[in-house]
Amino acid sequence: MSVPEIIETAVSAPYWQALAAGRLDFQYCRACGHGWLPARAQCPACLSDDSEWRPASGRGRIVSWVVYHKAYAPHLAERVPYNVAVVELVEGPRLMTNIVDRPDGQGLAVDAPLELVIETDFGRALPRFRLVEA
Repeated sequence: MSVPEIIETAVSAPYWQALAAGRLDFQYCRACGHGWLPARAQCPACLSDDSEWRPASGRGRIVSWVVYHKAYAPHLAERVPYNVAVVELVEGPRLMTNIVDRPDGQGLAVDAPLELVIETDFGRALPRFRLVEA
């Protein structure tokens, strides 16, 4: 089975290294204070190239999600149903990920609180999230 290759670059290497070490890092602009994911050479808000990597708290919220009942890629066929979610970290950056404890989407809601779970999948540490129960 063919799995899409993650291409690590000089810009994205700190992100992947942090995940392998058990934490989620995001880029932070020293010029304007904007934080972002995914990695890029310049701040998407002000285009400055003066940035640093900061650790995320691991807390976030659901912005949106979808549940797939059909695999649109062969390597996902055995995972149906599965969700893909947009998560906003409390620090501001957003990322696309999965909610691990609810693959069928049951109980997911906009603004539901989440916590980070780093899972190894296809040989790579990936940021995923689970619901925080009240």
